[in-house]
Amino acid sequence: MDWRERVIVDPLVLVGKPIVKGTRLSVQFIVDLLAQGWSEQDVLANYPGLGLDDIRACLAYASAVLSVEKVYPLSA
Repeated sequence: MDWRERVIVDPLVLVGKPIVKGTRLSVQFIVDLLAQGWSEQDVLANYPGLGLDDIRACLAYASAVLSVEKVYPLSA
């Protein structure tokens, strides 16, 4: 599954934050719920407009973004 089919960036929705296509739910929000201990089933039960592939697309998007992140130490 390609996350690009389910995660979009629209400057008119949530000021351009990545969202699940067809919703106003941001990738950050979904990932935060999972980080707080919500199960995939909890998320799906509380947000019936989402599917399991949407949740997995959010995680794949987060992984893709983190894989290209670079951290540079500040020199004092």
